[in-house]
Amino acid sequence: MGANTNDIWVELRAEAANRLAGEPMLASFYHANILNHASLSDALAYVLAERLETPVVSALMLVQVVQSVLQADQQIVQSVADDLVACRNRDPACSAYIEPFLHFKGFHALQTHRIAHGLWQQGRRWLAYLLQGRSSEVFAIDIHPAARLGSGIMLDHGTGLVIGETAEVGNEVSILHSVTLGGSGCHTGDRHPKVADGVLISVGARLIGPIRVGEGAKIGAGSLVLEDVPAHCTVAGVPARIIGHPAEAHPSLIMDQGLDTSAD
Repeated sequence: MGANTNDIWVELRAEAANRLAGEPMLASFYHANILNHASLSDALAYVLAERLETPVVSALMLVQVVQSVLQADQQIVQSVADDLVACRNRDPACSAYIEPFLHFKGFHALQTHRIAHGLWQQGRRWLAYLLQGRSSEVFAIDIHPAARLGSGIMLDHGTGLVIGETAEVGNEVSILHSVTLGGSGCHTGDRHPKVADGVLISVGARLIGPIRVGEGAKIGAGSLVLEDVPAHCTVAGVPARIIGHPAEAHPSLIMDQGLDTSAD
């Protein structure tokens, strides 16, 4: 984490220029999304606004909303850069920053959430809900604006991902598609999972209730997790149980969804 945002922006522009040269028919696309802008935050505002606009909520209005949130909290821009690095380093299908920035809906949904969460913290909750709803419609990823997400996160594909209101996700976490961080019961208050740094949550896992998942844990594909998961443990099954320990401190960085069964 801690990617240099200026370096990311310079490389992103170079990647756009290189692709433009290779496919001139997309010149207007690369100019509109990247090359016409002066900064990473301005380009992100345009990219998100173009994808989230509706007949009654224009892209121009959404650009202004996104820019206002980014200007109020520069840490969001840092998180955007860290998320781009996470995608490039962890996804073997991603060879450049420009790919998630322009084409990966997991990245787009995550950045939309960062803006919605910023609005939520400012007390602009109806606008935050609007962004949540549009993100769910456009990207098939539903993250409540109040959920707290760290930096360097990768939502791989992301389709069907649901993250509830009181959920918390740490830094350098990787989450695959069809995952749920859900609540249990209809009471208010703390009712969603808390996921620490470096956790890998594999495809189709369901984490339910105010449980805690310790640093560097791995959640097996299709697991139903109803109890706390100790740090640096692998759990799998329905209901999930400890079956071993990842070989690496932060399995989220390796993306190996295999089951670690040799330790127990």
